[in-house]
Amino acid sequence: MKRRNLFQASLGLGLLGALGASKAVGAAAAQADELHWQERPLLGLGTTLSLRVAHRDAAVAQRALDGAVATIRHVEAQMSLFDSASALSQLNRDGALPDPHPDLLGILRLAQSVSARSGGAFDVTVQPLWEAFEAAQREARLPSGQAVLQARSRVDWQALEISPRRIRFMKPGMGITLNGIAQGYAADLVRRQLQADGIEHALINTGEWAALGQPDAQHGWALGIANPRDERQLISRLLMDGRSIATSADNQTTFSSDFKNHHIFDPHTGYSPLELASVTVAATSCALADALTKVMFVAGMQRALVLAPQWQVDVLLVDKAGQWHATPGLKLLG
Repeated sequence: MKRRNLFQASLGLGLLGALGASKAVGAAAAQADELHWQERPLLGLGTTLSLRVAHRDAAVAQRALDGAVATIRHVEAQMSLFDSASALSQLNRDGALPDPHPDLLGILRLAQSVSARSGGAFDVTVQPLWEAFEAAQREARLPSGQAVLQARSRVDWQALEISPRRIRFMKPGMGITLNGIAQGYAADLVRRQLQADGIEHALINTGEWAALGQPDAQHGWALGIANPRDERQLISRLLMDGRSIATSADNQTTFSSDFKNHHIFDPHTGYSPLELASVTVAATSCALADALTKVMFVAGMQRALVLAPQWQVDVLLVDKAGQWHATPGLKLLG
């Protein structure tokens, strides 16, 4: 599964974060206790990532960045479909994985809990659907109804056996994608690692967003949310309030020019949800925010606005016509 490159501003989330960090460099240099800002761009998890940290000791900041990059590479080695040698790729090839790493177990257990609570609206076993649509796209068409039905028959989060001894598919032809949760999980791990390394101010872009502290003494971290139909236009700016931010949109990977068929699937139907174009979720856990963007997509506008407080998160939702609504807990800057 291809992942979005947020620095291409398909959702505009990278733009204001980058501007905030640039302001932070100048503001921090003017402080009496001068923070040293260090930045590390990199490719990973199928997209362009960036890490920005500050510390009074530049060497500490560099070591923290080294550790953060190592954390991201660890996530890739366990959870990436882009790496044929990853543990996840091995599981998909073999149908079973002995002695899985605790982090792989952890993300799958979180995924299963979201699946159970959402009634299967989130399901990491949708990989067969992705494969059906991608195969048809290579022939410049959409998959037949029969092909979707056959792929859908192999989607079942409850047919996934998870234990410290092994992970196993209980049906033939199953496959997992963690592209709907691994980027958020990576942001959570990096955030904890940076805190352990003594970093108090950071902006973490692993494809989803987490932050520590603030860019300067006067401002908090702000992200721009762009119109999914015109990346040059911002719907709003969102002030990060200590929570992490994840966004999914129907223009990130599409199978049809009308945006009706894209990379987000309703596991119950095998097709993409039809109402929403973009979902942004703010949550204390970035992995949870990442997963819930898909739950809210499947739910649709009105139900998602009801579900958000039940999950103790806030959402900004954009429909196909460009109309948007947000729950009251988001700090929107206009």
